[in-house]
Amino acid sequence: MDFLQRLARALDRPLFPWKKLIIGFSVGQYLFETFLSLRQYRVLQRTKVPKVLEAEVSQEVYDKSQDYGRAKSRFSLVNGLWGQIQNVAFIHFDVLPKIWSWSGDLLLRFAPEGFRGEISQSIVFVLAFVLLNQALSLPSSIYNTFVLEEKYGFNKQTPKLFVTDIIKSNVLTFVLTPPILAAFLSIIKKTGNQFFFYLWVFAAGLQVFMITIYPIAILPLFNKLSPLEEGELKEGVEALARSLKFPLSELNVIDGSKRSAHSNAYFFGLPWKKHIVIYDTLIEKSESNEVIAVLAHELGHWHEGHTTKLFGINQFHFIYIFTLFSVFINNTSLYNAFAFNSKPIIVGFLLFSDLLTPLDAVVKLLMNILSRRYEFQADAFALSLGHRENLARSLIKLQIQNLSTMEADPVYATYHYSHPILSERLKALGWKPEEKVGGAEEDKAVKASGREEL
Repeated sequence: MDFLQRLARALDRPLFPWKKLIIGFSVGQYLFETFLSLRQYRVLQRTKVPKVLEAEVSQEVYDKSQDYGRAKSRFSLVNGLWGQIQNVAFIHFDVLPKIWSWSGDLLLRFAPEGFRGEISQSIVFVLAFVLLNQALSLPSSIYNTFVLEEKYGFNKQTPKLFVTDIIKSNVLTFVLTPPILAAFLSIIKKTGNQFFFYLWVFAAGLQVFMITIYPIAILPLFNKLSPLEEGELKEGVEALARSLKFPLSELNVIDGSKRSAHSNAYFFGLPWKKHIVIYDTLIEKSESNEVIAVLAHELGHWHEGHTTKLFGINQFHFIYIFTLFSVFINNTSLYNAFAFNSKPIIVGFLLFSDLLTPLDAVVKLLMNILSRRYEFQADAFALSLGHRENLARSLIKLQIQNLSTMEADPVYATYHYSHPILSERLKALGWKPEEKVGGAEEDKAVKASGREEL
């Protein structure tokens, strides 16, 4: 504690160039990630199927995958530049203090006197900030959904569904933000210099609460879950769960096809009550044994304790963030640099978050390295259950159907990818194909999806 207090005093210096520091961190990260993207773009310009995938992927599918990857990369570069311009503009034109002032004026005009304190103003401020950012990102979201994904046959959303999703998301934001933010600020105000410990306890409890209510109150707002029909697939999944003593509570199919043609499967829930969710697109495009192999991989994460370990890492990350925040929460020079005469806690937390940019980049790198290691372990677990062939076939099919990137610049992949690329996973599985998985049927599916002419 003494060290943190000394550090806080050392950083609270008049005329300290906080604005330049935060802009420098932000621009530095943007330039670094742009450099990595340009390295990856060179890989996406290759025209020859990787040797390890020659027996699996046709030239036509590879060309379409590369084209899709380049399109996403160009979009990411433009979108990243737009985000960087917004960030610098927000700082240069003192947007945050203007929103804060507007929030206070709004409460003075319309709110009863008992609802005019810092907590109420912070809630209005955060909601206004969220809506402003949403409005600024809306054009890129529309382009990504209805132009880029549409061009390659993946978008299944209608404009009506797109708008409905935005409305539902905003309703959730307006319902959940006030009590959560009020609790966040109240804990800091009432616990003094020890707030970081109590804030961590609150954050951990909130995570468990959200995991509990997600399948009941949130997921059904956006998707329809239906029990998996009786048959070979259901019997196979239930047998797999029983053999591993996996606490399967519900086995459902989700209507992912209403938004996208991409496929997936996952599980979630509390330690004693788990839900397995399979996308309808995965069932439609794969054989039952291949879906079971994918779920064997997913349950491998559970068996190896990956979900528990990641939860523990998240708790450490929370307490590390809250502890560091205690150094900046009363930093007068930080608030003054951004034209704040007072020291609203939520503003301090947002500015502090910007200062974490370099550390966040390091955390992202380390978490992706760990995630790739866990993916290999989950594949190895599925392999130990005898699912080598079906898992490999499923991975190849998903790669082709999703037009996923088949090669990656090693530096780009190390920083950005949470999953190993296909060739690495097949090599680890010891996959030696006897026949081409990505054959004529997949080529026909690619053509039928509207992705033939790019």
